[in-house]
Amino acid sequence: MSLFDKRLSEIHSDLRSKTISVSDLVEASLKQISETDGEIKATISVDEEYARKQAKALDERLANPGEELGLLFGLPAGVKDNIVTEGLRTTCASKFLANYDPIYDGTVSKKLKAADAVIVSKLNMDEFAMGGSNENSGFYPAKNPWNTDYVPGGSSGGSAAAMAARQFFFTLGSDTGGSIRQPAAFCGVVGLKPTYGRVSRFGLVAFASSLDQIGPITKNVEDSAYVLQAIAGHDPFDSTSANVDVPDYLSALTGDVKGLRIGVPKELIGEGIDPEVREAVLAALKQLESMGATWAEVSMPHTEYAVPAYYLLSSSEASSNLARFDGVRYGVRADNAENLIELYKESRSQGFGPEVKRRIMLGTYALSSGYYDAYYKKAQQVRTLIINDFKEVFNQFDVILHPTTPTTAFKIGDKVDDPVKMYLEDICTVPVNLAGLPAISVPCGLASNGMPIGLQIVGKTFDEATILRVAHAYEQATSHHLRKPELVRG
Repeated sequence: MSLFDKRLSEIHSDLRSKTISVSDLVEASLKQISETDGEIKATISVDEEYARKQAKALDERLANPGEELGLLFGLPAGVKDNIVTEGLRTTCASKFLANYDPIYDGTVSKKLKAADAVIVSKLNMDEFAMGGSNENSGFYPAKNPWNTDYVPGGSSGGSAAAMAARQFFFTLGSDTGGSIRQPAAFCGVVGLKPTYGRVSRFGLVAFASSLDQIGPITKNVEDSAYVLQAIAGHDPFDSTSANVDVPDYLSALTGDVKGLRIGVPKELIGEGIDPEVREAVLAALKQLESMGATWAEVSMPHTEYAVPAYYLLSSSEASSNLARFDGVRYGVRADNAENLIELYKESRSQGFGPEVKRRIMLGTYALSSGYYDAYYKKAQQVRTLIINDFKEVFNQFDVILHPTTPTTAFKIGDKVDDPVKMYLEDICTVPVNLAGLPAISVPCGLASNGMPIGLQIVGKTFDEATILRVAHAYEQATSHHLRKPELVRG
């Protein structure tokens, strides 16, 4: 069995028994990056020197009997390149930040280090997390390891592609409108978006502050529970961080779903959903039913308005958040400006890509005098209606289940010239972000073109334990999560 096929708990057992070392894990990770990243372009930067230095230090600790080891001890990890890491360049896959070297760690970066993980690499993404295919990276698009003619999804495309290619033992992504779950579905891995406020956003370069949330991408549900355990918790540096208890997620993985009540929104299982995706999700429902769960179709009537509401709200927040990138304090500065206003304009024109500019313009328009009530305020009202839809369903059901994406991964270039068509790919994921709920995507089959299909399980606020329990039970009863792309078979 390859090291990368083992669960994190098995890796820790091997470390404690001295059958492997942290250096072995790091070298395996660096080797896998070397062998696969030329094809998939999942990484933006790799710090081999730091990784080997950390591995040596952790091996020395491992040699001391009785040494207390962190929850993620010795595990090589990749982090999405919009999460600040001290001493490791953070670019947001944008030319604007191509030279930005942070002098501090974001909270999740600190927590990974405190848990003794080894941050090896910063991972590719859509520029400033704006996109659903990773084709908007300011450097180069990442590719899907299952078929490099296809997109890996976005914006955390690099995080999902790297995980599918087994470059790391886990990765972190960020999810504003589905940017963990959608690429996880496209790449056949597990992607968890925690409840808004469960994981600190301090040190996450903001796209849309009321929607962004950091979460893990892993190869199985148990590993996801491990990583969430390490990064969850209240943070005084983040005013939106929730001061609520963090349960023991691993103890929730009982495999038992007897009596579980599942709601299936008819708006997200019918028209617009690819037939193969629908059939795979219905098969998953039958599997859960055979294990003692019950399900019924429900209606969430305001789902159809989720995508336009999301893009108005997220673009409005982006136009505000990205105002700080002016070429003065950090990042790329235009060298041909004759005055301050021209410096702002030229730096932003040269530094930002087309999708970022599009969303800034949309957001600025929606917030402008005379249009605020018609667009931004109306979108907030729709958001409230969507939240109420979820509340109504959760009055009767424990979880909501439906496809993660309406289709499987599409070919690179297929939708890049049609932003609206690209935005509609988010129909199954953005309602969850608008409501601030937790959700997980797990593999549930392969389409006839050989590309993975994702099943999404949505839970109540701060009830990650239940969606992890359901996802784990389904995973243990099936073998979809064991499939790997040809790129890494062996």
